[in-house]
Amino acid sequence: MLDDLDRALIHALHIDGRASFTHIANVLTVSPQTISRRYERLREYAAFRVVGLPDPHLTGHEQWLLRLTAAPETALDLARALVRREDTSWVYLTGGGTEVVAVLETPLGTAHGHTLLLRELPPSVGLTAVSAHQLLHAYIGWRTPWRMSANALTLRQQRLLRGTRPTGCIDSPYPAEHRPVRLSPADHALMDALRRDGRTSVGDLAATTGWSPATVSRRLDGLRECGAIFFDVELDPALLGGSTKVLLWMAVAPAYLDEVATTLARHDELAFVAHTTGPTNLVAHALCEDTAALYRYLTHGLGTVTAIRTLETAPVLRTLKAVGTIASETPPYHHGR
Repeated sequence: MLDDLDRALIHALHIDGRASFTHIANVLTVSPQTISRRYERLREYAAFRVVGLPDPHLTGHEQWLLRLTAAPETALDLARALVRREDTSWVYLTGGGTEVVAVLETPLGTAHGHTLLLRELPPSVGLTAVSAHQLLHAYIGWRTPWRMSANALTLRQQRLLRGTRPTGCIDSPYPAEHRPVRLSPADHALMDALRRDGRTSVGDLAATTGWSPATVSRRLDGLRECGAIFFDVELDPALLGGSTKVLLWMAVAPAYLDEVATTLARHDELAFVAHTTGPTNLVAHALCEDTAALYRYLTHGLGTVTAIRTLETAPVLRTLKAVGTIASETPPYHHGR
């Protein structure tokens, strides 16, 4: 179980994934050794991880949410085939065990990138149906954490931690011109290393990129300032009261879409809310304590949002891949979306 200090550390690393343990310790009024021990314990027993993520819009990519259906005996093979791809993340086995949901990232302008992926899947996976939804805008998730994983610090503590971040990240995550950032091969190597471990030392990043430590620090600060990279955490949501995981597919009239999505983004039960293309133009990831809590949320939470015209629920049976991380065959520990 997580105690108050564990939750405070998780919240702190949401705010600044690369904040030093000394600074976090000062803000939380404990010793740096205590923070270091707690961090290592979370890594060992909860597979806690800080990840550095490129912003797809600023690094020349677009994201697709794929829903693929296969026969019950081949759906898991389909999911594993998607897991092995470098351009996928968040691979879920959902519904009755016949549907796989995955996020696919493709270079900007390759509008049919997802169809190329489907041609590359082995025939043995028994694919029977596909729908592709482009992710247009995330209201919560990615840059904005699940409220239940970032609710342990006071406003003063949050301000102190934000003071350590590059200034451009505080007010706006995007550069004024909102243009894609030109990335070099060394930039890609830097981002790949931070995706695996967002707290990789500057020395190790220098060895990976071929840059000097000083150049790594300057470039990383620059990428953070312009919003091309940000930091998130992964943790088992069950440790924070999210044992029951469900994807929600909703249809909302365009006139009410922004209002509904903004409202849902304030719900404690939702870790991800995004506007997509397709007949179900709003998708969310609900995390509830149990099925009774999910029932209460569906009836008394979502049920009060009358502008939602249709709602489909798809229980998440297994998470096979998180943000570039392949989960073990045992239930994964990560900060789910």
